[in-house]
Amino acid sequence: MPTTQHSAAAERHMQAAHAHEAAAASHNQNDHLAAHEQSRIAHEHSMEAHKHSEQIAKEKAGEAK
Repeated sequence: MPTTQHSAAAERHMQAAHAHEAAAASHNQNDHLAAHEQSRIAHEHSMEAHKHSEQIAKEKAGEAK
């Protein structure tokens, strides 16, 4: 499996984690609007990471056949 695919999935996971941390910080500062937006962004990054991971798994399963 090419490293770039794994790197893309890992990068999205890292972006999601960062957005979650930013959302928590905003929430702690009572900036709920910013926290909500950052949570939305985190969700988008998480979904992209999931898609990348699924694609890698499907390709890996295809190689095994």
